[in-house]
Amino acid sequence: MKLVNSADQHPVQSLLYMSGVTKSFDGFKAINNLSLDIAPGELRAIIGPNGAGKSTMMDIITGKTKPDTGDVKFKDTIDLTQHDEADIANMGIGRKFQKPTVIESLTVWENLDLALAGNRGIWQTLFFTLSSKQKDKIATTLELIGLSDKQNDTAANLSHGQKQWLEIGMLFIQDPQMLLVDEPAGGMTDAETMETARLLKEISKDHSVIVVEHDMDFVRALDCRVTVLHEGSVLAEGSLEKVSADPKVIEVYLGR
Repeated sequence: MKLVNSADQHPVQSLLYMSGVTKSFDGFKAINNLSLDIAPGELRAIIGPNGAGKSTMMDIITGKTKPDTGDVKFKDTIDLTQHDEADIANMGIGRKFQKPTVIESLTVWENLDLALAGNRGIWQTLFFTLSSKQKDKIATTLELIGLSDKQNDTAANLSHGQKQWLEIGMLFIQDPQMLLVDEPAGGMTDAETMETARLLKEISKDHSVIVVEHDMDFVRALDCRVTVLHEGSVLAEGSLEKVSADPKVIEVYLGR
C-alpha cells in the first residue's frame, strides 16, 4: 500500500513513528523512552506483561493521553501530540477496545449503517435512505467479517466472537488508514481466534493494523512482526520465533 503526503506528494515512509516517548503518572514511568515505527500497510503485534505500557501507548497514539516528551508522528509529518482524540480519529486512526461496544438492540446491518453514518445521529440514521454505494459498502463489510447471514439478527444474539467481528467491521467501514485493536482474541473459542487472525490479515492488505494481544497462538496465526514491551520500553522486536527465543523476553514475559 503506497501513501503520499498531500502537501508535497512524497511517498509516506512511516504511517506511525514514535521516538523517545515518555509518560509518567505520579512518578511512575508507564512509557519510558519508547520508539516504534509502523510502515503503511503493516500488520504489527504488540505483546508484553501486564503493566508493560501497551494501553498507555495506544492512549498516546489516539490522543487520549499526551506524552511528557518525545515525537509521535502520523504519515511522517503530522504531530499527533498537537491533536485531540476527535481530530486523530478523523485523520484515519481507529481504535477498537477490548470489550465490544456494539449496540445490542440494533441489527448487525444497523450497527454497520450507524458506523458508516459518522456524524448522523441514531434516529436520522434509521430513517436515512442509503445510496447504492453505501449499501454495497455494508454488504462488502458483512462478507469480510463473515456475518452476511446474520445481517438481520440483533447484535444481542451474536456470540462473543461475532460481536468482536462486528465491531472490527464497524471500524473498518469508516476506512481508517490505521486500526488499533486491543486483545481481540480474549474470550474466544479456538475457531473464532483463528478466524479473527484471518480477518485482521485480510484487513492489513489495505490498512495498517496494530494488535495488542496476550494469546500466543493468535499472535502466531497473525504471522507478522512482533514488538515486545516491558516497563514502557521496547524489549525485543522481530518475528515471534525470534522474540520467543530471546532470553530477556523469556525471563520477563514468556517464562511466567
